[in-house]
Amino acid sequence: MALPLARIAAVLSCFMTVACSNAEPETERDPVPVVAQPVRMLPEVLEIEAIGSARAATSAEIFPETAGRVTAVLFASGDFVREGAPLLRLDARQEQLAVDAARVQVREADQLLGRYRRIEDTGAISDSQIEAGETALASARVALEQAQAELADRVVRAPFSGHVGLTQIDRGDRVNDSTPITQIDQRGTLYVDFSAPEAVFNALRPGQVVEVTPFSDAARTIEARVLTTDSRISQDSRDFIVRTAIPNRDDLLRPGMSFRVVFTRNGETRAAVPEQAIVWGGEGSHIFVVREGKASRVPVTITARREGLVFVDGRVAASDRVIVEGVQKVREGQEIRIVQPRGAPPQEVRVRPATPATDGE
Repeated sequence: MALPLARIAAVLSCFMTVACSNAEPETERDPVPVVAQPVRMLPEVLEIEAIGSARAATSAEIFPETAGRVTAVLFASGDFVREGAPLLRLDARQEQLAVDAARVQVREADQLLGRYRRIEDTGAISDSQIEAGETALASARVALEQAQAELADRVVRAPFSGHVGLTQIDRGDRVNDSTPITQIDQRGTLYVDFSAPEAVFNALRPGQVVEVTPFSDAARTIEARVLTTDSRISQDSRDFIVRTAIPNRDDLLRPGMSFRVVFTRNGETRAAVPEQAIVWGGEGSHIFVVREGKASRVPVTITARREGLVFVDGRVAASDRVIVEGVQKVREGQEIRIVQPRGAPPQEVRVRPATPATDGE
């Protein structure tokens, strides 16, 4: 049997009254305890690696001045030779004869001029004859010097003190001025050249120190001082050449060796926060900072990491305090309470009075 509409309304009203009477009163949400610390503003340290190649401080490839047959090879690979030491001799018989003939001409010209001068006051000889005698003597002396120079060229000498390398020349070989004899290196100091990107051009200046490690001895690290940089940037590779110098007093390194070059530079000053402060979400990474006693969500971009710190780019100020513990429990705008971690110095506690909040916040 159908109930009257008035009775149905009364029953519904009664149920609603009972439900309302059983509902618990809303409670205020307590501030969330968290650990926070000041944001650190630090310069980014950029570490850049490159591959360098060594060369001797002074190096030369030695060629003979003239062609001829080799009569003696006067060095062995690895020898240390002094400047001017003979390295190679060529057949010099014709050149020696030319020197002897030039000396005879000088002696004859000198004797003739001497006779002219002894009778000069008698009027038996003219001034022009004396001048011709002087010219003949000077010409003979020049011819002698030229012959002596050609004789000297038959001996190949060290242009400076250093270590000589291998040679493919043996006694009896014929050589000319385009035949390489050997390489000589002054390797007490080595230059290590490497390519650096254009972005660090202003960071690598003469006097700066970089670290180099020879690939032949990975456990050895050497401080190399920048001597100079190339005068231009390569348009193709957008890099430039840097020349550094390393000592080689123990003579364990060699020209041509390759080195791993590492150098650092200070980049832009950014906010640095502990790694545990980073929160990842669907929109990327963010942190929570304390502002006026509330948790404020700040989206950030990670630019670098260093010793447990993360450098971030975002709307972070030096006066902010970043939440490092309890970050998973806080939400945007939520009241927080800063607590002191165990063993840490006392921190200032800033708490705003709690306001009524619903579960949907």
